[in-house]
Amino acid sequence: MLCGIAVSRLSLFVATAANTLAISTTRYTEPIPKSMKVIDTRQELNNMAGEYPLGYLDERNGGYYLVNFDHSTLAVTSDSLCEELDAVSEEAEREDDGRIEIDLDSKVGREISKLIPFLESEQDVEQPQELVSSDGCSLHLNIVIQVVGSRGDVQPFIALGNELQHHGHRVRIATHNIFEKFVRDSDLEFYPIGGDPSELMAYMVKNPGLIPQMNSLRAGDIQRKRVMVAEMLQGCWQSCIEDDPATQTPFVADAIIANPPSFAHIHCAQALGIPLHLMFTMPWTSTRSFPHPLANLKYSTTEPKMANYLSYGIVEWLTWQGLGDVINEWRISIDLEPVPVTEGPRLAETLKIPFTYCWSPTLMPKPADWPAHLDVCGFFFRSPPDFSPPSDLHSFLQNGPPPIYIGFGSIVIEDPPAMTATLVKAIKSWGGRALISRGWSNLGDAQSDDQIFYLGDCPHEWLFQHVTAVVHHGGAGTTACGLRFGKPTTIVPFFGDQLFWGNMVASCGIGPKPIPHRELTADNLAEAICFCLEPSTLSAAEELAIRMSEESGVSAAVASFHRNLPIDKMQCRFFGSEPAAWKLKLQNSKVSVFLSKMAAGILVENTRIDPRDLTLHESRPIFIQTRRWDPITGGASSLLGMYKDVLTASSDVVIQPYKEFKRAQSGEGELRVIEPTNRTSSDASSGVLSRASTNEKRDAQWKVTGTAVGSSAKSVGKIIGYYYKGVLVDIPMAVNEGLRAVPRMYGEEVKSYDNITDFKSGAAAARENFNDGMAGVSEILKQPYKGAQEDGFRGMVKGFVKGPLSMGTKASSAALGLVAYPGQGLVKSIHTVMHGKTRKLIGKARLKEGQYLAIQSPKAWSNCPTVLEAFEAQQRNPAAEISGFERIQD
Repeated sequence: MLCGIAVSRLSLFVATAANTLAISTTRYTEPIPKSMKVIDTRQELNNMAGEYPLGYLDERNGGYYLVNFDHSTLAVTSDSLCEELDAVSEEAEREDDGRIEIDLDSKVGREISKLIPFLESEQDVEQPQELVSSDGCSLHLNIVIQVVGSRGDVQPFIALGNELQHHGHRVRIATHNIFEKFVRDSDLEFYPIGGDPSELMAYMVKNPGLIPQMNSLRAGDIQRKRVMVAEMLQGCWQSCIEDDPATQTPFVADAIIANPPSFAHIHCAQALGIPLHLMFTMPWTSTRSFPHPLANLKYSTTEPKMANYLSYGIVEWLTWQGLGDVINEWRISIDLEPVPVTEGPRLAETLKIPFTYCWSPTLMPKPADWPAHLDVCGFFFRSPPDFSPPSDLHSFLQNGPPPIYIGFGSIVIEDPPAMTATLVKAIKSWGGRALISRGWSNLGDAQSDDQIFYLGDCPHEWLFQHVTAVVHHGGAGTTACGLRFGKPTTIVPFFGDQLFWGNMVASCGIGPKPIPHRELTADNLAEAICFCLEPSTLSAAEELAIRMSEESGVSAAVASFHRNLPIDKMQCRFFGSEPAAWKLKLQNSKVSVFLSKMAAGILVENTRIDPRDLTLHESRPIFIQTRRWDPITGGASSLLGMYKDVLTASSDVVIQPYKEFKRAQSGEGELRVIEPTNRTSSDASSGVLSRASTNEKRDAQWKVTGTAVGSSAKSVGKIIGYYYKGVLVDIPMAVNEGLRAVPRMYGEEVKSYDNITDFKSGAAAARENFNDGMAGVSEILKQPYKGAQEDGFRGMVKGFVKGPLSMGTKASSAALGLVAYPGQGLVKSIHTVMHGKTRKLIGKARLKEGQYLAIQSPKAWSNCPTVLEAFEAQQRNPAAEISGFERIQD
């Protein structure tokens, strides 16, 4: 769990070093651009300046900066950055608990709050269906589970993967390379995505709060972690379509399950057009019930429930600021358009991605304002492993009353001897027996005795059944295990969501209030242990464990996953248990049928169809659109976006050729020739080599010149393209959507149109919008009448205001939409044609798996004649159901 949080908080660190930090703390006011690099010396800054011919060096406040032509900061020496951050870092080190300080009363906090949509009222939220653990799925899917984090993050998904296998699914775990044996030993497929969880954890321990330490900045840690995130993004994408690395068996995902810190999930699902389901062990969705676990709220004028809700949007905004550019650069590489900066934060909520939370609803029920596609299913527990304790541990447990457990797992403590001394003093003061887990910090230099036993690695599932209470750091997995076995819990949080879990445990009466590690003393720890052993606390913990024993988190999560699948859009025409991957238009007919990879493979192998006639089927397409609130801000933001693109392309006219020449100079080597012993031979060879070298050099220079001219011409083309796209499509579209959104300001619903994917759908949207807009002319009469019916004279007066406004906006939208929607459709069509590499790659991968199944699968062999016969009957009568044929089931 901790490493998963580390990736999420890494993006917050980057955002902190990259943006105006008044958002997260009132002490920060100096803006530092996110693209800024931290350079060790002024000489390196001078060298870097050579890559930016339009930039200049600036000396201010005793520091040195490289500033671009648009006055944005490109780089800064680390000493300069230290002067700006030292004061904040010192205070953060004293007060830091790893959370983001959000002052909602600050000016920046109030402005950001305005960008977050208002809540739906609780009664408007659809009540969820009751999850039935036995709910199955008729389809057998290829499911990739993408997990970024530590072993504690991966382990729950191992249990989930095994349960999915019981339902007939093929499951691949895509995670860090070091977990390959762990995954394969659990009989699950594995795909490496890169990244080093130990390095992420070390970074988190080194930088426990929002403000990175200066030595981390100097060492380039942030940039290296951004490179690591980019590697993991690409690894996650490859896990969806690449063959199994060990067996070379083809694999193309039909659905994705992921934890939020993997970041690639939505984008992979969008590229493939397949269902996505997120699962996590801590709250990640906006709610009024409690704040974001990584947020430390400060407010006096904001209503508490609203403050809780806003904390999620602000944390998401900071996260996107830290990694949005990395994600968008990767999206472009897989032929997806960049996500607008306004849509990146809270993207999963906007798209209503199904989300399952892996904690006990007994401990923390589902908030009332969470919609039906969000579920709280229970903790994911694996079966207790077989474990035989070493003789010394067995002897300690047998020769006295049950001890308590104290351990901090993978936390690296600054001063292990001091912590050990505190723990020992607390145990002596309390007077009972204790197990102290050495953990990563290697606590306890002394030898074990009759009162204190220093413990190495030991499965919590076994150990917690032999203790009376537990004291730990508050990791989600450790907390869940202690509660599962009815053990009162004291949490000593270090950072992240640990304080959140400590407060949850205390609110249930099964432990004292959490003790932040910087406030831990022998006295308050002894008091906490005594609290845990009080009869009322023991009774509350036992009662909670009994109620949790009735839950089956893994089974409920699988039922939640199945319930949110679009089954009706995933069924193959011939195989009832195989998901559709292709769409085939039947000959001499407008009828299309959905084919699974297996069915398509059989038909291709038996020459019944040409692979070129198959088109990719998207069972759950994802469309990311820029939402507009009104025509003024919509048009203005679109205009600014156009000017930014044009300005960037204009600078590239000069910068890109310069970079090409610099790249050529840096890669140019010297020709070294061994001198021959024979003089005549030497002269001849020298002449040949000289002429060859001259020719090669001339060719290389022409090649570089051609590349430079081409890059400059490409930038000129971009200027023209951005300008006309902005004027003819983007700005009219933004203004039109803003006009359509105006009625929402006074409480009216705004009709949604089908997503625009090409010119045809754009023209259809324009036609529908024109009809609706012209019908809106009557609003000038309807609104006063409607208002009078609802609120008498007062309502009628309001209607006289709403009527002309509604008529004007709808009529204007009707006219403008005739240009905007077809233009948008044309742009989409051009993008599809010019960026089709990824779709071709997906098509090849699906076709490869289908042909593999047609040849290797016994199911395909036995049903091949039936499929061919049914297909020929369908060809003869495309519009009719095939007489006497039912989809082939397992």
